[in-house]
Amino acid sequence: MRAHLKKAPSSERTGRQPQLSALLRMAYQATRTYQLEALKARGFGDLNPALLNVMVYPHPDGVRPNDLAERINMTKQATNYLLGQLEALGYIERKARKGSSRRLVFLTRRGWQSIDLHRAAVVELEEQWAKAIGQKRFKDFKEALEQLAAFDFDLSGRTESSRAS
Repeated sequence: MRAHLKKAPSSERTGRQPQLSALLRMAYQATRTYQLEALKARGFGDLNPALLNVMVYPHPDGVRPNDLAERINMTKQATNYLLGQLEALGYIERKARKGSSRRLVFLTRRGWQSIDLHRAAVVELEEQWAKAIGQKRFKDFKEALEQLAAFDFDLSGRTESSRAS
């Protein structure tokens, strides 16, 4: 599997270039497509984009279904529907820990195998991207994204660091 670089599209009608959020979404979608192709090639073709959305980092292991729904920005009903499918396919199981009646989501052996494979696919894709744009540029880009992802935003949109000023 190889990734091919193409120029991000602009709107022909308005001439507007995509903003960062659109570019991030497009890169995410390309990554998801790459992951699903890798999983399909290795015997995990029963996963689809909706199911893979439940398997995102941090992985759904030892988590309450309601907390998972909030984490992946889905309704509880939609999350439980997808969890039911993943359970039927053997990727997760819902069970209570000893001494508790609350059921949590746990990855099965097959679930962990799929995560190992889709993470390996991302590493492979990142290597291709780094080769395409240069190792240093890619490293700097990834570090910048890590810093942005670490920002703590309140509802007014100000960051933790700007509130301290």
